[in-house]
Amino acid sequence: MDRKEFLKLMAISPVMATGFNLTEFEKISATFPKSKKMPMLFLGHGHPMNAVFDNTFTRTLQQLGTQIERPNAIMMISAHWETRGTYVSVNPTPRTIYDFGGFDERLSQIKYEPKGHPTLAREVSEMASQFQIIEDHSMGLDHGAWTVLKYIFPKADIPVFQLSLDYTQPSAYHFQLAQALKRIRERGVMVIGSGNIVHNLNKVNWFNIDAKPADWAVEFDELVKQKINQYDFNTLVDYKKLGSIAALSIPTNDHYLPMLYVLAMTEKNEAVKYIYEGYQYASLSMRCFQVY
Repeated sequence: MDRKEFLKLMAISPVMATGFNLTEFEKISATFPKSKKMPMLFLGHGHPMNAVFDNTFTRTLQQLGTQIERPNAIMMISAHWETRGTYVSVNPTPRTIYDFGGFDERLSQIKYEPKGHPTLAREVSEMASQFQIIEDHSMGLDHGAWTVLKYIFPKADIPVFQLSLDYTQPSAYHFQLAQALKRIRERGVMVIGSGNIVHNLNKVNWFNIDAKPADWAVEFDELVKQKINQYDFNTLVDYKKLGSIAALSIPTNDHYLPMLYVLAMTEKNEAVKYIYEGYQYASLSMRCFQVY
């Protein structure tokens, strides 16, 4: 008996329903999906090679996985699924996507293939019907998703579906869309944005992962932290007004937008915890935070 059947029985005959003993009820109720509002994550995923590296960043993700509550499903907003129009993946069996080239062949040997969750993915479309979200039946998991999830939930036993980024729309559109999706957290869905607050590939020092970060990268990353702490999300949506450090840090906004989705679903009474702060290759901010 599922939750709907039990509630139907209660409506038809409370006497019959209360005829269950406590043990039977506990067995039935244990199968009901979680409805508690889930925490959210923003993860700076950085270089794909983090998927095979053992460093402070990857160890932080591993530790996070031992502490964070298990969700019914994960909705991933990754910098690496850009589309014309907004799509949600209803693929029940998403495959690992190797959306890069010229890197260590160890990456292509990694498989991270949890189930999808078409039912919850379709609820996303229903919640934000005014945004006309389109179903995608073939999307897998891009490297913005699996390179971090493999550390947090290594068994790949939690369903994952992705929401795309419409590259034709301004940042305010993405923030408003995310606000319309707040209730998905109450369905036991953990929202994860995967990108980087500072992501300038033209300034990367490819030869040194521990290179000293550029001054403008540090300044902008700290400014974003300050605005998050002040819940001044509107300033972060209108980031172009933050001047030259924003222009250098966000030459393209694909890696920045996933953070806005997480902020848009954050309530004023929720706490923000910075679970990792650091830089890689001089111009990638690896800042990660949890909202709960």
